[in-house]
Amino acid sequence: MSKFEFIATATFGLESVVAKELRNLGYNDLKIENAKVTFKADLFAICRCNLWLRSADRLLIKMGEFSAVTFEELFEGTKALPWENMLPIDANFPVQGKAVKSKLMSVPDCQAIVKKAIVERLKTKYKKEWFEEDGPVFPIEVSLLKDIAVLTIDTSGPGLHKRGYRELASQAPLKETLAAALVQISYWNANRLLIDPLCGSGTIPIEAAMIGKNMAPGINRSFICEKWPWLEDRLWKDARMEAEDSIKRDGDIKILGSDIDGRVLRIARHNATLAGVDDCVFFQKLPVEELRSSKKYGCIICNPPYGQRLGERWEVEELYRNMGKVFKEFDTWSIYVLTAHEGFERLFGRKASKKRKLYNGRIKVDYYQFFGPPPPFQN
Repeated sequence: MSKFEFIATATFGLESVVAKELRNLGYNDLKIENAKVTFKADLFAICRCNLWLRSADRLLIKMGEFSAVTFEELFEGTKALPWENMLPIDANFPVQGKAVKSKLMSVPDCQAIVKKAIVERLKTKYKKEWFEEDGPVFPIEVSLLKDIAVLTIDTSGPGLHKRGYRELASQAPLKETLAAALVQISYWNANRLLIDPLCGSGTIPIEAAMIGKNMAPGINRSFICEKWPWLEDRLWKDARMEAEDSIKRDGDIKILGSDIDGRVLRIARHNATLAGVDDCVFFQKLPVEELRSSKKYGCIICNPPYGQRLGERWEVEELYRNMGKVFKEFDTWSIYVLTAHEGFERLFGRKASKKRKLYNGRIKVDYYQFFGPPPPFQN
């Protein structure tokens, strides 16, 4: 089976997490860059990566990369690529674009030129002057960074954070891909108790449970490339069978989520049921001040409010002080907090063992990591 070049896109700061996920899937020919990981693999990778990648945003097929400082160079560079190998005669291929520090700053013009160049290429292949585009969808993107154009085809469709379990969400939900990354960055494993004391609609506990059960995050959704005629059904059948067979169904995982809002907890329970992890994720209505545990070792992972609105700032800062007092009792636990508040450590009363810069949507945040001692006899 021939090799393709793929791009797994990622939020800034999560590239190494995505690279680790790809290595775990057996893909080692990786190139890590800002907001993406490029790698080479066969067709089966389209199915496996869409099903298994937890922290990536999308999986793209890289069609080509070339210098383009004029519209003519963009046209000729696009036309030179083998689009006929990917696009059937009835393909619907909308073109989106983005440009950063490029001489070709008119994105609509770039999109139109790329579209025209692809049509001209397909005319030669299919001996047609007009394409109805009433078949399967192949979303194309032209990305211009400085003087370099990269042409890709999106295999995912809706972003990979769309797991299919979150029909309902709280007011400011954490993206599933970021929640999965927070768990993977932590030292949590399925043998330890995990608590999210500010769980909202349950994204962190649910993603942790899926990791603990080795459940492919895309197992309950479909992808735009499943309708592509040259991607054989047997590949999807094999990939989904592999995902089903990989689920750990007999583990003793215990994950707790709590919140003071009973309404969002009802949403969290509903989401956990849809995700298929309601057997190991438990939710309760509880203020942070009342958090307790008899377990000697465990992990706390949470995404508290940031207090970015002026009226909320005092209330959030008081929450951080209370978290510091309560979490002090968990002195043998590892604690992980995501927030955009720059004074968090001062309010919390402790300096983090490690701090990692990330992005929650467009908000620059820090992931504060307070490491506890490892449990005895831990492998």
